[in-house]
Amino acid sequence: MACAGYFATRRAMLAATGASILGMPVRHLLANAGKDHVQKAEHVILFWNGGGMTHLDTWDPKPGRPTQGEFQPIKTSAPGVEISEIFPQVAKQMHHAAIVRSIAGTQGDHGRATYQLQTSYLPGPNLIHPGLGSVVAHEVPNMGDLPAYISISGFAPRAGYLGQKCEAYYVGNPGEKDPYLAFPEGIAEVRGNRRLEVLERFNTRFAGTKQDPRLSDTKTSIDDAVRLMRSPALEAFELAKVDQATIDRYGDNPFGRGALLAKRLVDKGVRFVQINRGGFDTHTGNFPAMRAHGEVMDPALASLVADLAADGMLEKTLVIMLSEFGRTPNVNANAGRDHHAAVFSCFMAGGGLRGGQVIGSSDKDGYEPHDRPVKVPDLHATVCHALGIDPAKEVMTPLQRAMKLVDGGETVKELFA
Repeated sequence: MACAGYFATRRAMLAATGASILGMPVRHLLANAGKDHVQKAEHVILFWNGGGMTHLDTWDPKPGRPTQGEFQPIKTSAPGVEISEIFPQVAKQMHHAAIVRSIAGTQGDHGRATYQLQTSYLPGPNLIHPGLGSVVAHEVPNMGDLPAYISISGFAPRAGYLGQKCEAYYVGNPGEKDPYLAFPEGIAEVRGNRRLEVLERFNTRFAGTKQDPRLSDTKTSIDDAVRLMRSPALEAFELAKVDQATIDRYGDNPFGRGALLAKRLVDKGVRFVQINRGGFDTHTGNFPAMRAHGEVMDPALASLVADLAADGMLEKTLVIMLSEFGRTPNVNANAGRDHHAAVFSCFMAGGGLRGGQVIGSSDKDGYEPHDRPVKVPDLHATVCHALGIDPAKEVMTPLQRAMKLVDGGETVKELFA
């Protein structure tokens, strides 16, 4: 998929030559550089927990320490790995999963931290960097009629300089039909198709006299919507056809239905699905809020991982749960935890990762990384590595500025060991 022009680097020029080293063409050496694992991931499901989810009350419990809080750690299916008691069903799937406990963040502001966690870049005044989903949509060929990138229960980051084709398709309430993918009530299909033909002729004539790039973006949006409206793959969105027992297992709520919809979408070839959930800015009443979150998230996340594994899709699907930062180890006067960017955690499963392990650690009270600090761009580089994307690849913005897909960063290769 070509969403922007490519920048011709020295690496690309060498790869195009017939030069060789020790009898092997340089292009082969370059292609194999850094590929010490077999690429397995083809899809990504990202659970984005907006607000800053506490690491101590989820993936990095501190039993017996003053910062522990109200929750106890529980054993999991991965020997030696413990997580919070609010995730009893996820605990049974931890042999499939890995936890990074040493993310070293730098941004304690919601907006700046969200921007960096979603794009790998810090925000700047003159450029919108694409979100991770847009990068995947840009670099991995689309499959079928469904959009390559879908955002559920909330809006995803913009595609920025990668263009309209790499924007996310938005699903407001998972399970409900999109009213914009059907003709209005009272408009028969024949009449609706005629209207689309008239619209196409009008837009073509109008675009022929203008040079505004927004016109091509509008045409892309219309063409994609019409193709989806006419595709049999659209039934993937229809959860009414799913048996109630399955819906109940995931949770008959927006988050549970979102996770179930994500499973159906990757089964149909969607490359990147983002499921959004807010309410993690727990400055007040952290513990009842997190218990309520656990009751909703635990069955959905556990069922998704279990079902992907049972269908043989987990090796091809990287599942991530992430937030913009953690929460303070100390509990404030309102029984809450405040913003804490210095260290936090991330849940990952599938996509060729080795399950049942923990990468890095925070200090004994969860204030700072203790060992193996992982920078934010490292997470993006790791996702790219799993998908076979070169994170250092450069694309040209409309203003002819060469930008890397990821703002530096190194793959957390222990995840694949």
